[in-house]
Amino acid sequence: MQSSLVLQNLLSAPVLFFFLGILGVLVGSDLEIPSPLPKLFSLYLLLAIGFKGGMELAHSGLGPQVLLTIGAAVVMSLLVPLTSFLLLRLRLDGYNAAAIAASYGSISAVTFITAESFLNVLEVNFDGFMVAALALMESPAIVVGVILAKLSAPAEDRESTGDQENGGDQENGGGSLRWREVLQEAFLNGSVYLLIGSLVIGYVVAAFSPAGLEKMDPFTEKLFYGALCFFLLDMGIVAAQRLRDLRQTGAFLIGFSLLAPPVHALVGLLVSALLGLSQGNTLLFMVLCASASYIAVPAAMRMTVPQANPSLYISTALGLTFPFNVVIGIPLYMALTRHVIPVG
Repeated sequence: MQSSLVLQNLLSAPVLFFFLGILGVLVGSDLEIPSPLPKLFSLYLLLAIGFKGGMELAHSGLGPQVLLTIGAAVVMSLLVPLTSFLLLRLRLDGYNAAAIAASYGSISAVTFITAESFLNVLEVNFDGFMVAALALMESPAIVVGVILAKLSAPAEDRESTGDQENGGDQENGGGSLRWREVLQEAFLNGSVYLLIGSLVIGYVVAAFSPAGLEKMDPFTEKLFYGALCFFLLDMGIVAAQRLRDLRQTGAFLIGFSLLAPPVHALVGLLVSALLGLSQGNTLLFMVLCASASYIAVPAAMRMTVPQANPSLYISTALGLTFPFNVVIGIPLYMALTRHVIPVG
């Protein structure tokens, strides 16, 4: 890996603010971000990246490469949780293996946004349609995780669940209601809904009312970098707090959290090369394959797979995989991309 890439990443303002948050926890500072603000900045980042992605998608159109790339992203969001589950099942019960596999089959929007900022610093071009891939990769992994948990549950648990569902038919439709809730959480949870909605709005405005783009520019462009710094400061605080939970995970899960991202990224690199993606798009595709969800999937798993231990799937995704990708993974993936994907 080229040391200049690592240095550029480490010395970028968002990553430095991330370290500032970690350091604050380690030295015992009382720095904290009031709870409504991180949620607000998270929603802002999703809105801004969705709007810009829709705008770029309107400019590029839905050509064959766009559709193939989005299709490949959805396939990866189905395959990664399946392969991760098979590996995790060697040491974990079905519930925890399914919840963790779903987290790693889904994506981290903040890691994706950080990768975009990294590409901007390097002045490497990328296409807005990658946001469409981002928006569509979260939900399939949640559905796969729920199915895996259901299939791997002990027989007595499945019978108990079936009895409860049959008993609930008279009241609320039994098992069908549960699956409606699963699908609603997968496809209509706040982050997915806002991201897809912003993507559609950006596309419509760019296609039919381009004058509106200039009015949105101060909001989606000028404020974006500062909001990302603020959000990563909070993420540094939360990630450092989650480090305490890692003692429960054991060496196996720690190794999985650090080795799974580059392995998934390598698969993403191979797929990108087959699709003929540019260097910038390849890096973003690799990041989508390598990141893990610590917001949408945990919320869904708490509701649909309550038997799984949240400390395992949140601390691994947020305490280890997220810092690894933000600090080391992104420049590592970029170095690999430069070796494989030609400039052009």
